[in-house]
Amino acid sequence: MSKKVIQYFALGVAISIAAATAFKYARHDKPNIQYLTVPLSYQDVESTVEAVGTIRAADLVSVGAQVNGQIKSLHVALGDHVRKGQLIAEIDSQPQIYALDTAQAQLQSALATLHSSEASLVQARLALERQEELVEHDAGSHADFETAQAAFDVARANVETSHAQIKVAQVNVDTARVTLGYTRIVAPSDGEIVAVLAVAGQTVNANQTTPNLVKIARLDMVQVKAQISEADVVRLKPGLPAYFTILGDPSHRYETTLKAIEPAPDSILTDTTTSATTTSSATNTAVYYNGLLDMPNPDNRLRISMTAQVSIVLARAQHAAVVPVAALIAPAHDGRATVRLVGADGNVTSRAILTGIANDTVIQILGGLGTDDRVIVGQAAGAGTRDPYSMPR
Repeated sequence: MSKKVIQYFALGVAISIAAATAFKYARHDKPNIQYLTVPLSYQDVESTVEAVGTIRAADLVSVGAQVNGQIKSLHVALGDHVRKGQLIAEIDSQPQIYALDTAQAQLQSALATLHSSEASLVQARLALERQEELVEHDAGSHADFETAQAAFDVARANVETSHAQIKVAQVNVDTARVTLGYTRIVAPSDGEIVAVLAVAGQTVNANQTTPNLVKIARLDMVQVKAQISEADVVRLKPGLPAYFTILGDPSHRYETTLKAIEPAPDSILTDTTTSATTTSSATNTAVYYNGLLDMPNPDNRLRISMTAQVSIVLARAQHAAVVPVAALIAPAHDGRATVRLVGADGNVTSRAILTGIANDTVIQILGGLGTDDRVIVGQAAGAGTRDPYSMPR
């Protein structure tokens, strides 16, 4: 073999080695990405505002004593159902009975004084009439006439005073009778005894603070008081559909509506600020407004102070075409978004879509995707090369 042939052979071998090496590295650099894709699916979707609330009785009344004294007897127990007007407790009424007897005696005395004053008035009128006749016939003095006139005026004033004293005495009798009635404490409304705060034999003093004896709640209707953040409250209005669940049974939804939104947060009850200025600490405090939701509770399943996970529905659609929120390249804006698809040939393309209702997991598709399209929601675990379209980590 000639030297020239050997040189050509060596050159060919070198070219082959170089080509093989280049092909190897070319295959190594070529992206080999495996995507996770999903087609359109159909389900009910809704957009909600979430809040945490507390269940309370629709009506809760504290029943207290309006008079001083010792509790003679307590006629109810915890959990009892009571009707309006039913006797709850009795306070020792002996002092009030004495006060009523005294007031009635004073009224009788005032009536007797009136009768005496009226008799004196009659006597003074007769004396005045006699003096008038004597003066007319020049048989009496003007001094005696003036004395009789003054006596008549005094007697008439005494009668008027007696009438006023009778009115005062009658008011005292009525007041004493009402006070005596306060010793019998009755239920102001129908409901259930949810708290007993006193016992028989206890002495109550109504002059200092109103001593509460029991609390009565209406439990066939409850109200959920949900704390709504100031960021969400501007999107809500009374009448929106809502539902809530309780911790003891999270699978059961209680359907209702948003009844009202309180105009001011609870902090206004303790706010002592009198000017329009606020402190820096106040501006850094989260503000929540109370949303109120009524719920019938015929079986008493819902109890006072239970925690409620509240959802207030802004919009909802049934059997809507949806894709996962993870399929969006960027958050939807003005009803538009962009997704990526993998075609039948394996190529990745971007497509603009029209969107509707969204929640934390899925978003409604109003246009731009078909039933055969598969959108990219992520990259398969263990794929050799990172997705160049994915967000930086």
